[in-house]
Amino acid sequence: MYPINDRDYLKICSEIARLMSISLSAAKKKVEIQIAKRGSKTIQEKREVAKDLLEFCKKEKEIGVDTVQIFNKLMESMGNDDNFMIED
Repeated sequence: MYPINDRDYLKICSEIARLMSISLSAAKKKVEIQIAKRGSKTIQEKREVAKDLLEFCKKEKEIGVDTVQIFNKLMESMGNDDNFMIED
C-alpha cells in the first residue's frame, strides 16, 4: 500500500496516536489494516475508515479500556494472512 499524504487523513491518524499513546507510524499502520479489510479505494473512503477508528478509540478510552487491549484488537490478522506485512 502506498503512503497516504493527505493532510486530513494524517491529522486523524495523529489523533489516534495521541489517544493510544503510540507513534504516528503505528497509528497509520492500524488504519491501513482497517482500510485493507474494508477494501477502501478513494481518499474519502480512507478518511472515513480513519474517522471510524478514531471514534472507536475515543469510546474505548471513555469506558476505560487499556490501550494495550485496543492495540491488540486492531493488530489482529486478516483471515489467513498471518504472515502478511502491510509495511515494514
